[in-house]
Amino acid sequence: MEKGNSIKLFEDRKIRSIWNEEEEEWYFSIVDVICVLTDSANPTDYLKKLRKRDTLLGDYIGTNCPQVAMTTETGKQRKTLAANTTQAFRIIQSIPSKKAEPFKLWLAEVAKQRLDQMQDPELSIDQAMTDYKRLGYSDNWINQRLKSIEIRKDLTDSPCWMICYPTG
Repeated sequence: MEKGNSIKLFEDRKIRSIWNEEEEEWYFSIVDVICVLTDSANPTDYLKKLRKRDTLLGDYIGTNCPQVAMTTETGKQRKTLAANTTQAFRIIQSIPSKKAEPFKLWLAEVAKQRLDQMQDPELSIDQAMTDYKRLGYSDNWINQRLKSIEIRKDLTDSPCWMICYPTG
């Protein structure tokens, strides 16, 4: 995956993004996300009105979302209000748009799955296996991976490592 400045596509619409090396996560242009999810003629004004209408969201964006230099369509670097994935999801939850509704439903389903996994950790293992299969890994590789995780956990939970590798 190429890091640095990038363009993400959603339904053939562009969302500017940039990789933050220090934090090791992507940041996305909030205005571009709003443009894609609302089809607003002026997404900057839409964001201003959204922040005014929802003061908690406005405070959240003001506190958590940095100005990041991103390339404009003309090729110039301009400071743009940006959000990491968590912040972008928080903003999407506040957008009253039919196009945002599928994201909201998906977020609610993911949250439910995660709560279920907290109640029954075996569901997390099943999800990991499903995800590894979706990524194209073989059943043999998946089994080896899960075994190695279990062995590593046993080793690190064992008090022996403290004797073998003193920390002080």
